[in-house]
Amino acid sequence: MISLAGRDILHAWGKFVFTGVGLGLLIGVTLTMAGVYRGMVDDGRALLDNSGADLWVVQQGTLGPYAESSSVHDSTWRGIVALPGVLEAANVTYLTMQVRKDGSDVRAMVVGIAPGDAGAPGWPPYLVAGRHITRSHYEAVADIASGLALGARIQIRRNFYTVVGLTRRMVSSSGDPMVFIPLKDAQAAQFLKDNDAIWQGRRRTEENPAFNRPGVPGLLEAVIASQSSNPTVNAVLVRTRPGYDPEEVAQSIRRWKHLTAYTRPQMEEILVGKLIATSAKQIGMFLAILAVVSAAIVAFIIYTLTLGKIREIAVLKLIGTKNRTIAGMIVQQALGLGLIGFVVGKITATFMAPAFPKYVLLIPQDTVTGLVVILVICVLASGIAIRAALRVDPAEAVGG
Repeated sequence: MISLAGRDILHAWGKFVFTGVGLGLLIGVTLTMAGVYRGMVDDGRALLDNSGADLWVVQQGTLGPYAESSSVHDSTWRGIVALPGVLEAANVTYLTMQVRKDGSDVRAMVVGIAPGDAGAPGWPPYLVAGRHITRSHYEAVADIASGLALGARIQIRRNFYTVVGLTRRMVSSSGDPMVFIPLKDAQAAQFLKDNDAIWQGRRRTEENPAFNRPGVPGLLEAVIASQSSNPTVNAVLVRTRPGYDPEEVAQSIRRWKHLTAYTRPQMEEILVGKLIATSAKQIGMFLAILAVVSAAIVAFIIYTLTLGKIREIAVLKLIGTKNRTIAGMIVQQALGLGLIGFVVGKITATFMAPAFPKYVLLIPQDTVTGLVVILVICVLASGIAIRAALRVDPAEAVGG
């Protein structure tokens, strides 16, 4: 039986292999789509891991800082760090924008990190080249996915920064590479208005009689100074002490500081369950469509290949070949076609993944599941082809 299937494949091996390669390309697209979804989930988890935080403290009633806008006063961390169970607390800002370099733009998430040492919440946990930020202004650490190199000069809003360090897999939930700059610079980039807007705002303030009272010297200057400062951050990253339950610390922050505090599982649910939910549904629909199309194409190919050798099957029947031998031949050829297609698809997906602009994560579980599904489809499709082959009238087929 094995020899019979092998001899038939060798008789038209070019057609058989070419068909398997075509099927493999379709399987490769399906595996890549699954990898895109896995990559989106992994980007969200990497964002949380790399923040170095156990709790995210944001504006009350918001899902910030990644899913919604959040504004917290930059002095809030002082009160939080004094609470029981809190080891470290650090301010942080996040702003997704176009970073300019040599006349071109790079889409990136600009992260403002508070002064401190490497390993503090919000700081990149490791570097692949260069050093960490040591100055209070105009230095940056960038993810290598941004395409920036050490020593590169980039422009963020009105200021220029020198890239002094490079890191890896520091990305936002949407896959944008991160660029880390000092917190004060990030606050100015996110909240400070342009020069014309500042001038117009000062003019309106001066024209307001409530702020420009002749009998209250210094009031106008104080109001203008308050409008020019930026005492706001997007979140406070909190690291808890060993032995303390993060949820208990979060409840203490919610009760006494009137802020919203999220634990790691809660923030992961926000990122995966809410932020990328729509994209996940779209990818799920594409996967469902591709699965149906792949099954239909596999069934059509196997059925067509079987009908193409009706004369040979008729001859086998005339010389007394048993039906189970013919059925075994068709099943083996279908499984062989599925294996060739899957191998080609896996190789194609592996080599295509690095070329995608978004991170594509191919995991062994998806590979095993895909192989099992392909083999099951091939067996089911071969069943349809077997029924057609066994209904063939040998005399009529040979005579025709």
